[in-house]
Amino acid sequence: MRAALAGVAALSLALTGCGGADDEPSAGTGGRVTVFAAASLTETFTKLGKDYEAAHPGTKVVLNFAGSSALATQITQGAPADVFAAASPATMTTVTDAGDAAGTPAVLVRNQLVIAVPKGNPDRVAGLADLARPGVKVALCAEQVPCGTAARTALAAAGVRLTPATLEQDVKGALAKVKLGEVDAALVYRTDVRAAAELDAVEFPESARAVNDYPIVVLKHAGNPAGARAFVDHVRSDAGLAVLTAAGFQAPPNR
Repeated sequence: MRAALAGVAALSLALTGCGGADDEPSAGTGGRVTVFAAASLTETFTKLGKDYEAAHPGTKVVLNFAGSSALATQITQGAPADVFAAASPATMTTVTDAGDAAGTPAVLVRNQLVIAVPKGNPDRVAGLADLARPGVKVALCAEQVPCGTAARTALAAAGVRLTPATLEQDVKGALAKVKLGEVDAALVYRTDVRAAAELDAVEFPESARAVNDYPIVVLKHAGNPAGARAFVDHVRSDAGLAVLTAAGFQAPPNR
């Protein structure tokens, strides 16, 4: 009898040690899934996260949006995350080279730059050359950020040299400068302007020289690897791709 009671007590303690009242279950595809994603994925991943939670009761998707380079640094320094979606292969390489990816990243979508201007385009910006006109204030992403790298590639392809009024740490920061009237234009992704009703997008041909692939991967030290894989499968599904392309992203070459 004593042995039986001891066994029950041990089992009770083991089950209690699995988590407190506020913890989510980690078995199967349930539990908490922490996703680090490029800032330009904010609107789409917010929707996809809610869709995933609806399809997987008991799941909580926690989203952390920022510049891809900053997120990659956080991951390699040990920040707890299950999934990483970057805005460029280069920033994903930071994570894979550090041995923090579980498997090979897959390209989720692609994105292209546009020139974001206030509604009605008051400065009559028609292309990259107009950004170098005297008096035109421009916001760019910092060079280490994927949108900053793409912007410099496009400007070089157009033979345009300009001094930005500000360098932002992610694409949302550059976009905000136009929204607030602090600059006249910004080089950002097509998807970001589409999500901003108060702005217009000016397309330019050199953007085709600076298309960014967005890779996604389950992380090696994921606390919920099954949930992470299920979330990646969800965003890469036909339904997930439909959400992304409706926002202006392009399907990857293999889709």
